[in-house]
Amino acid sequence: MPNAAVLEQKQKQVAELSEKLSKAVTGVVVDYKGITVADDTVLRKELRENGVDYAVVKNSILGRAIDGTDLADMSFALEGTTAIALSNEDYTAAARILCKFADTHENFNVKTGFLDGKVVDVDTIKALGNLPSREVLLATVCNAFQAPIAAFARAVQAIVDKQESAE
Repeated sequence: MPNAAVLEQKQKQVAELSEKLSKAVTGVVVDYKGITVADDTVLRKELRENGVDYAVVKNSILGRAIDGTDLADMSFALEGTTAIALSNEDYTAAARILCKFADTHENFNVKTGFLDGKVVDVDTIKALGNLPSREVLLATVCNAFQAPIAAFARAVQAIVDKQESAE
């Protein structure tokens, strides 16, 4: 039986992880075995720069954190080495970075993930990872809205130029 201090520390870890999970809009669970310290450092830096919280977690701690929640269906993935990446704002960042990393590292695998509090399969995570960043998506939408306005402005300018040249 673990002593009271160890038990209290583990309960605190479960509570902190539960809070992070509830605040996250998306999360990706990975099997990180076989990566080097240098690769891990590069990965963590890129995730941090994109606002993604990445941590290695014990399967038992993550299992207790998701127990009784909508994320309990992720328990099948709690085997072997486990790390979790959580994003509170960007839906695509964690999936995009981790899927790209998994493509170039043989032993690094995406196990499962969640989106808006619902467990999704690996194919959904990979599809999410193929989406461009939020900024690129917003720029694309802005361009789509701006294009007709710009075309109208060019047409009006052409009419003005034609009338000026006729005079």
